[in-house]
Amino acid sequence: MSDHELYCDTCEGVRPFEAPPCADGHGPDCPELACTGCGAALLIATFTFPATRLATGAAHASRHASRRRAA
Repeated sequence: MSDHELYCDTCEGVRPFEAPPCADGHGPDCPELACTGCGAALLIATFTFPATRLATGAAHASRHASRRRAA
């Protein structure tokens, strides 16, 4: 079991969370966590995306902002 300190909405504060035994075979990297104080469940959803899309969007926004200042 792995321990994480996260905010618990039910306890209204930062509490230790732990990954319960995982039946899906994730081991300690299981995205399901449980508050050790009240037992509230939390799912950590992770995803990946190409960084080039963000870089292109930031560059476009920067150029657009400089054009507005120049006008």
